Amino acid sequence: MVSRVTTDSPSLPRALRWAVWLLLGEAAVLALITAFLVYEDVTATATSLASALIVTGFAAVGALLVFLLARALAARRSGARGPAIVVQLMFLPVGYFMIQGGLAWVGVPVLALALLVGALLVSPSTTKALGL
Repeated sequence: MVSRVTTDSPSLPRALRWAVWLLLGEAAVLALITAFLVYEDVTATATSLASALIVTGFAAVGALLVFLLARALAARRSGARGPAIVVQLMFLPVGYFMIQGGLAWVGVPVLALALLVGALLVSPSTTKALGL
């Protein structure tokens, strides 16, 4: 039996529902980045194949992790909130260094999204819904 992520349940408070949707969006973006990295690994001449594969694997694991956290939060598993917050904290330096590297058009949304999802995850309604 295949289980689905159900984020439209009226029993989920709005903040938690939005957090789950945004986490699913992050997972989708990470999956697209993984697909691009796989394409690059196959077609480009890498300076270090091992490094390229490690970066690709890291992106793939990240996409899977964020998806599983979103799914767990949609099922009201309180143990998923801490790791989801940690993932958002990990996005903060990514956004910062993108801005420093001249990619502010990507870095600013990454920072804003990480802060927004983090705030949604610690909101009182989410805390209450997760039984914390």
